[in-house]
Amino acid sequence: MSSNESLQARKNAVIARGQGNVYPVYIDKGVNAEIWDVEGNRYIDFGTGIAVCNTGHSHPKVMAAVNAQLDKFSHSCVMVNPYEVAIELAEKLVVIAPGQSDKKAIFVTTGAEAVENCIKIARAHTGRRGVVAFNGGFHGRTNMTMALTGKIAPYKQMFGPFPGDIYHVPFPMACHNVSEKSSLKALENLFKAAIAPSDVAAIIIEPVQGEGGFYQAPVSFLQALRALCDQHGIVLIADEIQTGFGRTGKMFSFEHADVEPDLITMAKGIAGGFPLAAVVGKSAIMDAPLPGGLGGTYGGSPVACAAALAVLDVIEEEDLLSRSRLIGSIFNERLSQLQRKYPKLILEVRNQGSMIALELVKDGDNEQPNTELTQAIIGNAARYGLVLLACGFYSNVIRFLPALTITDALINEGLNQFEQLFAEVV
Repeated sequence: MSSNESLQARKNAVIARGQGNVYPVYIDKGVNAEIWDVEGNRYIDFGTGIAVCNTGHSHPKVMAAVNAQLDKFSHSCVMVNPYEVAIELAEKLVVIAPGQSDKKAIFVTTGAEAVENCIKIARAHTGRRGVVAFNGGFHGRTNMTMALTGKIAPYKQMFGPFPGDIYHVPFPMACHNVSEKSSLKALENLFKAAIAPSDVAAIIIEPVQGEGGFYQAPVSFLQALRALCDQHGIVLIADEIQTGFGRTGKMFSFEHADVEPDLITMAKGIAGGFPLAAVVGKSAIMDAPLPGGLGGTYGGSPVACAAALAVLDVIEEEDLLSRSRLIGSIFNERLSQLQRKYPKLILEVRNQGSMIALELVKDGDNEQPNTELTQAIIGNAARYGLVLLACGFYSNVIRFLPALTITDALINEGLNQFEQLFAEVV
């Protein structure tokens, strides 16, 4: 029988160090919100594969849909011999996407591909070159998406040069003294000093920053961006890769602001762990590229499409949008109690639905990120039977991404373990 230690040694010997792993813990089985490693140790999974398994590990309905599709065929390429399961999924995605405009979809394989295709579509539609993104944003690890990502280490370090005509402005975050007004002013200054708005193809934004620290864009800020894009003919791209499919308590986070983006990236939670991503957007914009200008060999895998249809059914049948909001309130209450116990260490507890964060600082100072404490918590989580993830501009935020199917009992067991872990490492 393999051990975690032996597998880590084998991994280090054959997989490049750039593709590292947070834990030297090798999963053998996953059921809903729990996983077991190859040594039989059990963990409560508060990471869900980075917000991928929103419907939990191995949901019976998802697995049944996958097996039924595998009994038919696994691949033919949607651009060669298409199949009904992809059409059915596209029909559903254009309905659930925010806003009332007529929409179309394309399928790709990864979130980074979805972002890249948004840029291609926006440039084809507008005939413009520039793209504006935000400091702290994360959009992927390809060359274009690294250029859009607003954080150097580890995502961009050593990998340049990056594509040109990419610009960044501050993301509003009140707890770090970046106001909505100052962010909009920076955008106004950008249009005066670096690129005219008539040369900007798109503005891309995560409504809740993922790797950046789970900061929420204010509703009024998203509404202001929508108005600005309308004024200047700029395509507004919503990167909903981490926020989509019920994670924030609505199907997509932009719905909290009652704003309709022009293009939306979808991935992660879309297919319950099977590789799939999509771009959904207004038909007139989506149809700008010529036939053959969009696509990919594995995009819209029939197996992944079948899984995604099952995920949508599970979200509806189990009312996971309401469940996401309830989970978020449970976490917020428990973590706020912890904050009151450690006010000098916990700057803020924040959540939008089940996208939950705990920001750690030193001496209660928002200008002193406590990266060391964050890493100590992550480094010791496995001993407490937990899977936790960090994020943030300074890697000082613990993020919680529980399955939307997790039970209250598991939430409380996991948070009890987290409180003990926190008390040990402080």
